[in-house]
Amino acid sequence: MWIYEKKLQYPVKIRRPDPAAAKVIITQLGGPDGELAASMRYLSQRYSMPFKEVIGVLNDIGTEELAHLEMISAIVHQLTRNMTIEQIKEAGFDTYFVDHTAGIYPQAASGTPFSAKFFQSKGDAITDLVEDMAAEQKARTTYDNILRLVDDPDIKEPIKFLREREIVHFQRFGEALRIVQDNLDSRNFYAFNPEFDRPRR
Repeated sequence: MWIYEKKLQYPVKIRRPDPAAAKVIITQLGGPDGELAASMRYLSQRYSMPFKEVIGVLNDIGTEELAHLEMISAIVHQLTRNMTIEQIKEAGFDTYFVDHTAGIYPQAASGTPFSAKFFQSKGDAITDLVEDMAAEQKARTTYDNILRLVDDPDIKEPIKFLREREIVHFQRFGEALRIVQDNLDSRNFYAFNPEFDRPRR
């Protein structure tokens, strides 16, 4: 159970509409390395994790990713509000606009809609945590690329914050992986646990 605080984790106050920037930033909403995939990945993986402290890490970071999804949605909304038809056409935002107007829809920068194919939940503690570390690095690289493409400081500052959180999450998953590697044995690892070989009644 969560308590929802009705404010963004980091303030988003964009003064100038920029649908061209929105077209690339939206990938961190619904793209393959975006916040929606991250939150679903971690909140799904926690159920098969055999260690309470690592379940806590997955839950904490999965929840924070929902806050990041909220920030990206706010950025895209503020970049696309009050657009003129000329701005929409000039930015090449017309293909998005025709389907979604200025609504928030989870897709990649390429226009590919969000898919559950973008995240993994394997049920193996080491596999899942290595996947998570790689996911955080891919998200960090995506934020690096966004920062290369935008100039507006109103956009750059919240994107920098989100990039920093990817680095912190990578470090926390590395710590979680160490916990798993130090404690995993035949009592809590399904591949070796004889309980998995017993016939069910």
